[in-house]
Amino acid sequence: QVQLAESGGGLVQAGGSLRLSCAASGRTFSSYAVGWFRQAPGKERERIAVINWSRRITYYVDSVKGRFTISRDNAKNTVYLQMNSLKPEDTAIYYCAADMSIVQVTTRSRYWGQGTQVTVSS
Repeated sequence: QVQLAESGGGLVQAGGSLRLSCAASGRTFSSYAVGWFRQAPGKERERIAVINWSRRITYYVDSVKGRFTISRDNAKNTVYLQMNSLKPEDTAIYYCAADMSIVQVTTRSRYWGQGTQVTVSS
């Protein structure tokens, strides 16, 4: 019942910034928790940030804490990931995902976007 589409990826030098967008559709989207995930070649997909739309609760994995910010715009049905001070280690395909609660926003989340590529050069 929820459709997601990421955008905003690209090439950037280390220390630069990118803003990813996750556009959502679905009448019940505002009740879902949304997370950002990333997957580098040969690596497992990891959850890096989550936001609960109803209670505005957020958390981040330690590797991005202080550099990345997850936010939302309910009027636009969009979740954002502002990425600052990017490092080569951040290079990956970035996905957004949604499910009923922050506990359920895992690698087995029900709804996923197609992903957007982020490449950070050293």
